Amino acid sequence: MLLLICIGVLLAAVCLWLVRIYNQLVTLQAQYRNSFAQIDVQLRRRHDLIPNLVTTVKGYLHHESSTLATVIEARNTAMAVLKAASSHPGHSNSMQQLAQAENQLTRALGNLNVQLEAYPDLKGNETIRALFEELTATENRVAFSRQAFNDGVTSYNIYRRLFPNILVATRVGHNDDAALLEMDDSALQNAPTIQLN
Repeated sequence: MLLLICIGVLLAAVCLWLVRIYNQLVTLQAQYRNSFAQIDVQLRRRHDLIPNLVTTVKGYLHHESSTLATVIEARNTAMAVLKAASSHPGHSNSMQQLAQAENQLTRALGNLNVQLEAYPDLKGNETIRALFEELTATENRVAFSRQAFNDGVTSYNIYRRLFPNILVATRVGHNDDAALLEMDDSALQNAPTIQLN
């Protein structure tokens, strides 16, 4: 009888241990997905600001229409990729495609900044100044949200890989590491800045 009680206690302890591992995997996955939702919000905000900026400067940049078209095309591509990535946060292909699209958009905005440097009238325009300030603030929020997402992904990946967690993870559908979102910050840091003072 004592043997049966010991076996029962042991089985209950193993079941509780398995449940704890599974629940922790689900919690960590939910946390990094929530962090990606914050990236999604900020990138959508960034994408929404760009048409306002392009519309505002279009009157000044008559002969620079190809630059504006490139910005809008990059923005539209980034929006489409973001929509696809939002349904699969942490998926390797989704994160890689999103990073590429956002890097392309950042480069296009950098080229627009170069064009704007040649127009002193734009430097004094309050609307353009406000749009650039809002875009800069949004870029900062994207970077902060991306760091939180990458921290969450790292925590999930480490926990998933620990032994004996990996034995449970592979049996309950947590087979692969989540992917980091690694955007090219140098494109943003090296982009010419427009001084609107």
